[in-house]
Amino acid sequence: MRHVLLSLLLAAVPLTACSEGPSNQAVTVTDGAVVDPQWDGFSKEFIEGYFKHDPYFAVYQGRHDFDGQLPDWSEAGLKAQIDFLKGALNKAEGFDTGKLSKEQAFEREYLISVVKGRLFWLEDADKPHRNPSFYIESGLDPNVYIARPYADPATRMKAFIAFAKTVPGAAVNIRANLKMPMPASFIDFGTAGFKGLADYYTGDAKAAFASVKDEALQKEFDEAAGAASKSMRELAIWLENGRKTQTQDFALGADRFSRMLSATEMVDTPLDELEKVGQADLKRNQDALKAACATFAPGADIPACMAKMNARKPEGGVVAAARKQLPGLKAFIAEKDIVSIPGTEEAQVEESPPYNRQNSAYIDIPGPYEKGLPSVYYISPPDPAWSKAVQDGYVPGEKDLLFTSVHEVWPGHFLNFLHSNRSKFTFGKIFVGYAFAEGWAHYAEEMMWDAGLGNGDPETHIGQLSNALLRDCRYLSAIGMHARGMTQEQSRKMFVEQCYQDEGNARQQAARGTYDPAYLNYTMAKLLIRKLREDWTKDKGGRTAWKAFHDGFLSYGGPPIPLVRAQMMGGDAKAVF
Repeated sequence: MRHVLLSLLLAAVPLTACSEGPSNQAVTVTDGAVVDPQWDGFSKEFIEGYFKHDPYFAVYQGRHDFDGQLPDWSEAGLKAQIDFLKGALNKAEGFDTGKLSKEQAFEREYLISVVKGRLFWLEDADKPHRNPSFYIESGLDPNVYIARPYADPATRMKAFIAFAKTVPGAAVNIRANLKMPMPASFIDFGTAGFKGLADYYTGDAKAAFASVKDEALQKEFDEAAGAASKSMRELAIWLENGRKTQTQDFALGADRFSRMLSATEMVDTPLDELEKVGQADLKRNQDALKAACATFAPGADIPACMAKMNARKPEGGVVAAARKQLPGLKAFIAEKDIVSIPGTEEAQVEESPPYNRQNSAYIDIPGPYEKGLPSVYYISPPDPAWSKAVQDGYVPGEKDLLFTSVHEVWPGHFLNFLHSNRSKFTFGKIFVGYAFAEGWAHYAEEMMWDAGLGNGDPETHIGQLSNALLRDCRYLSAIGMHARGMTQEQSRKMFVEQCYQDEGNARQQAARGTYDPAYLNYTMAKLLIRKLREDWTKDKGGRTAWKAFHDGFLSYGGPPIPLVRAQMMGGDAKAVF
């Protein structure tokens, strides 16, 4: 998620989607059986209020009337956000569900889940005061003005200038909010992120608007971008100075971790049970890997087998190879009749910008209020500070990259958003949650292998399993580090020894788990989707009903998966593994 990315971890992943809708009109519910018109008005009022409190999120959805604005991160501004959300929650819970249509009742539950998730991060986890990722992932990235051609370059340049002028003031609030001492990994993430943004404001952003031949505008840009860059560098220096008191106190704790799952994803399963579920999936994938390696690399141990798979690097580099993979993946989906592909949009592939390389790959998809804009699948090069051996290990093997392309584009995130963008549910278009988005994309990897991608080739299977094991270790690291006392070093060792990841990736993933405790969502949600598919299709033809299941599942947009289960299976919204 990222947003996603990671992702906007607070209410929706910072992935957004292409749309056929006009950029200056609100998305509305198309519910032919409205029985309470007050709900329709309230839901629209909530969305507009949400955008006003988080204009950065609004811009990424394609609402360019909010261009140039950042959220108010002062203490008063944060309190105002919390008060708005609590007021909306009270109003939503006050609606009589007996007077709502089925669609309205679903949207009510969807809205409540969005609000509870946002409130968890703002209040319970206290992310604005504890975690630099709150700001780096949900406000300071100006990529929307740089990379999305929603308007001519001069118009977008003016929007960037307005944005840049707000950054120094935001930096003052960030510095006032973040409390020391801070975990070492948070300082690492924050200093790298703030420095990267500083370089981006005056580097790639400047280059992006070189075609604008307006000297006065270029001068204004230089002044605004320079001041914004300076404020980010100063923030990075301040954060770096906190190393003398750095801690390893990153854990949410078992109780808060459980509240996170309940508030953000409607999962109330006890942690002991969740841990057993993750351990079982890890063993399942380890056993499958051993079987595939016995054919692919007879006599070799698992690390040597993985090394053999990773030794065959993508021809021409990862970006060029990914570009070649996408048409074949799309054709396979159509050939196997796996899921509908609405629209004609395609994704571009580019190298990720320096400020946003904490993940090896991610996709940026224009929001539901945009029209006809490209999506970009970004792939990160290795850190030049690493040794050559670590850098070489970080570059994925060809089959590993194949399933990254499955995850990000066909039929992963990109296809998810083609569907959510056309959902009849207002919140399905705008709020695609972390677990739904990452769970679907990760589920898609195994599903494509099961559907015949690679025709049983063991090397291809090892590529798929490498990605599955990576997510298994995320799942167990999240629980381990935040609820069981696991250290970051113990997590790194688990990624290497149990999930067979390269050293660079293991370091990166262990660090990410400290500041992104919800990254267990990949495996957790994959397993929820697999179980839902099994239950839904068992009396509808099994494998022959996959397409109907996938289309139905994706039609809801991106709510917590227990809520989708209730819609598709009946009964209460609950997590079933």
